[in-house]
Amino acid sequence: MVDRPELLNFAELERWLDERDINEIECLVPDLAGIARGKILPRERFTAERGMRLPEGTVALSVGGEVPRRGKFLEVVDATDPDMDLRPDAATVRIVPWAAKPTAQVIHDCYDSKGRLVPFAARSVLRRVCRYYEEAGWSPIVAPELEFYLVASSTDPDLPLKLPLGRSGRSESTRQPYSIDAVNEFDPLFEDVYDYCEQMDLDVDTLIHETGAGQMEINFFHAHPMALADQVFFFKRTLRETALRHGMHATFMAKPIASEPGSAMHVHQSIVDTASGRNLFSKEDGSPSREFDWYIGGLQRYIPAAMALFAPYVNSYRRLARYSAAPINIHWGTDNRTVGIRAPVASPASRRVENRVIGADANPYIAIAATLACGYLGIRERIEPTAECTDDAYRSGYSLSRSLGEALQVLREDQGLREILGDDFVTVYTEVKEVEHDEFMKVISPWEREHLLLHV
Repeated sequence: MVDRPELLNFAELERWLDERDINEIECLVPDLAGIARGKILPRERFTAERGMRLPEGTVALSVGGEVPRRGKFLEVVDATDPDMDLRPDAATVRIVPWAAKPTAQVIHDCYDSKGRLVPFAARSVLRRVCRYYEEAGWSPIVAPELEFYLVASSTDPDLPLKLPLGRSGRSESTRQPYSIDAVNEFDPLFEDVYDYCEQMDLDVDTLIHETGAGQMEINFFHAHPMALADQVFFFKRTLRETALRHGMHATFMAKPIASEPGSAMHVHQSIVDTASGRNLFSKEDGSPSREFDWYIGGLQRYIPAAMALFAPYVNSYRRLARYSAAPINIHWGTDNRTVGIRAPVASPASRRVENRVIGADANPYIAIAATLACGYLGIRERIEPTAECTDDAYRSGYSLSRSLGEALQVLREDQGLREILGDDFVTVYTEVKEVEHDEFMKVISPWEREHLLLHV
């Protein structure tokens, strides 16, 4: 791994840049969709300004680059669109390994004119949730598993996606779950991905072929939520860039191919008691603790309200279908992949909970903040879970929203999540998602033309 010690202040950041002869900085801020916004600054200007300024609305854009023009959004985001002060988080600095000349990238936090974190910025909401844990004397730990598809280059959005050609000159014609040979078809690409990740000090772990044809999964080592959200943000950017260099696309759409399973971002989560270092989910004798039960109860109670955060687009709900390798309800079970909340087989020190509802298309900062908020509320309110599901959860009914519009309404009305995530964040997020939903509703789909044009 690259020698990249934790950088605690700007002087250390400058020293890091000097050691690598960096002359250009990509100043990044993730928006609500997880898109990298920002500026590319010459080193001298970055040093002089110690960051950058951008309009406040930059982190409140829809995935199509629009902002709401009415409603409660304007009660939170000033219609005059003032500048934010974006300050670099020195611990996030990385090399841009594919750049032609020595270039660094660093993620910034967003502050308003009074020096307060902008409440609707993605990193701000995760910091807010983590503070609740800190005040309780806890340290949350997460480990994401991120699924994605490799697809052939596509420039026409009206055409279905096709699978790319591998080393053999052929594309996958059947599903090859966990096949080593199917992964090896794309060895040149993944060798570059691992090389880039090493240069960027991204702690990626296992690479596997998932259930779908052309579908892969990368696992991350467990760490603090902010560090892992940053790594997922960097990894998505890295994989897309690498795929382009190999003549294909990498996509984190929840359901990019109609005939194949969707892509998830399963998040494993646990809590460490900060003072003792003990896993809060296990008793001294190694059995599950009450906090473990309550955390699961919190996920069951609040995941339905958080669906718009875990499944943020119209396309997201196509993934959540019966017998599709994605959950349709919030049952929980030990080592049961048909449920929404899985407890993997683990030692008492490693006892954890896996949220299987989250889509790969979710913003990692927001999704991790939301799942931690659900669990926190469960412990605070001592919510008892339902009986463990030991059977096929697909035999039960749906208990999750079936559409984005429905999910947004449930999120708006939930006071528990509003408290933990912040009222301003929930307001801005739901208003932005309404803009996206309205844009989608303007599009007439091929299904409508096929089945309705001459029959109704």
